[in-house]
Amino acid sequence: MTEPINILICEDDYLTLKALEHTLRNAGYSIFLAKDGKEARELLSRGNIHVLLTDIHVPYFSGLELIRYVREELDSPIPVLVLSRVGLEDTIMHAFELGANDYITKPFNPGDLLLRLKKMMSQEK
Repeated sequence: MTEPINILICEDDYLTLKALEHTLRNAGYSIFLAKDGKEARELLSRGNIHVLLTDIHVPYFSGLELIRYVREELDSPIPVLVLSRVGLEDTIMHAFELGANDYITKPFNPGDLLLRLKKMMSQEK
């Protein structure tokens, strides 16, 4: 039996958070939820998260600050997928510079989300 893949979702919009949770749980992933950057940092510091899925704009620590935290403070290679609204191209480029692996726009397409996650995780191995 393989160990479940733990995905941390950091999203402050309740409906988006629940839609992401539903999509990923139904795909067989183990989900951890954070409604802000502070909660996300606490969960990430435990070391059992395999993938970070974060919105750019979340309270306390932004998605960009979370990427920096994962890459610099935790020195972690976990895949990071950024959620963003259309029209934030400069911010998305900055996320890539900080170490994000991919991004997806909101509202998201569940099939596209699952494909991007699978691709990121296969590249990590």
